[in-house]
Amino acid sequence: MACTEARLSRFKNKFRDPAKLREKRIAMCVKLRKDQKNEHIMKRRKITLSSLPDEEALSDDSPFKEQISCASIEDIVRDVNSDCILLQIRGCQAARKLLSVERDSSINEIIIAGLLSRFVAFLSMEDEPTLQFEAAWALTNVTSGTSWHTKQVVDHGAVPAFIALLSSPMLHISEQAVWAIGNIAGDGPVYRDVLIACNAVPALLACISPDTPLGFLHNLAWTLSNLCRSKDPYLPGSVVQQMLPSLIMFLHLSDKNILSEACWAFSYLSDGENDRIEVVVRTGIIPRLIELLNHEDTCVMAPALRTVGNIVSGSDAQTQVVIDAGFLEVLPKLLRHSKSSVQKEAAWALSNIAAGPSKQIQQLINCGLFAPLVELLRSGDFKSQREAVWAVMNITIGGTVDQMIFLVRTGALEAIVHLLQVRDAKVVMVILDTINNLAAEKSGETEGLCRLIEELGGFAHIEMLQNHENVSVCKAAIDFLFEQCRSNAIFPWLMDSLGFFSASKLELHLNYVHLFIAKFLAVRAQTLSSKFRNGFPASRVCQ
Repeated sequence: MACTEARLSRFKNKFRDPAKLREKRIAMCVKLRKDQKNEHIMKRRKITLSSLPDEEALSDDSPFKEQISCASIEDIVRDVNSDCILLQIRGCQAARKLLSVERDSSINEIIIAGLLSRFVAFLSMEDEPTLQFEAAWALTNVTSGTSWHTKQVVDHGAVPAFIALLSSPMLHISEQAVWAIGNIAGDGPVYRDVLIACNAVPALLACISPDTPLGFLHNLAWTLSNLCRSKDPYLPGSVVQQMLPSLIMFLHLSDKNILSEACWAFSYLSDGENDRIEVVVRTGIIPRLIELLNHEDTCVMAPALRTVGNIVSGSDAQTQVVIDAGFLEVLPKLLRHSKSSVQKEAAWALSNIAAGPSKQIQQLINCGLFAPLVELLRSGDFKSQREAVWAVMNITIGGTVDQMIFLVRTGALEAIVHLLQVRDAKVVMVILDTINNLAAEKSGETEGLCRLIEELGGFAHIEMLQNHENVSVCKAAIDFLFEQCRSNAIFPWLMDSLGFFSASKLELHLNYVHLFIAKFLAVRAQTLSSKFRNGFPASRVCQ
């Protein structure tokens, strides 16, 4: 336990609350997920059913085809509310087509017209499968809207009706119900829990068989993934255990769409505390996830990498399982991937491993991972560079003296010194901490490192940071220079002035003293006087 706490205390920043960092990471993951799969993961509007060879097969032969294509909302209301089955079918078809094309305004019109109760009633008409299907399709399109739209469908009693349709002998009707349930599950934990309370999970799992078409399995995998994705609260452990055998089975199929959904499901299940990660580790899927990191399609590789990244953010033992499965052999290729988003995720995973004990840091060295890490620091996009900076920071916290010297010789110090010019204050703060760790007396190489920092222009950059617009950066730069002056410059300089040191050393230390006296006293006095005039800013929450 103490080891785990020590590891977490080093994750990202030793002075920050790991719980808050975890919350931030979850929020970022959710946003990335929405951005990357906006029309795929959460809710689907445009529907293609694998069990229906032609999605218009039920309507192309309709005698009302032309009327359907140009029907107004008034026509739809009249037909749906009629007593004629054919007119009801025509009204439902027109409604679902309108909802497939139009956005929220049409959904609002359908709801205001009071048609949801009629659609839900049609779901139970087993003797009229065409009407069942069209009503289910229309309701599915409504659930693809906002949370309020989904609430209206749920409040009208559609959930039990959809669950009942899962056992329909007609695959296209059952698959349509799966789609609707997936949309409801994707809305958030409230309606996910409504589905669970209505025993939707066993009914969904009952649809999985050796004879189930791949497209249907894809929709089932997507729905199960949506059930896994909400985090507040997490999916109950008992439900997770119900779903795991099917998710594991999906992970060993060859269809890329099914693989993608299964990997995303495991990424959601592993995104949390160590006990949640352990559930995933015990499934034995880590070797398969490592295999999928070599998949040619990023729709599979990316969620597999996210899952692995989540696991290595856990305990040292959980991280070691991933290392033993061969992750470090694949990681260099991911750090050099053509897509910057993959580079960023790979660097994030590396930073989590680097937060472990020196033994695991040594395994990073043995697998040649410092070189691609430095490449990323030098030429990666900024998001990847930011994760790479955290990795270097973690190495300087948990690494041995020899490992830190190797890090510097690889070019990491030069790379992070150049990044002191970036505008991101948090990255600059991490770099200052990293340089301070490297220059600490425990390394036994303080004088040489300080000279190297000077040669790389590091002190010049840090001197400029004393004028940084961010107060924390300004203070950190002043404190750093003060500490270096105190420990490496002032007292040796006094000895130099008495002739005990060489002229070259004297010149170097005079530079430090100049920084200390000319900038520390003047700039700090100016900065503090400004703060007293304007009042200290309120503490800011880490974004």
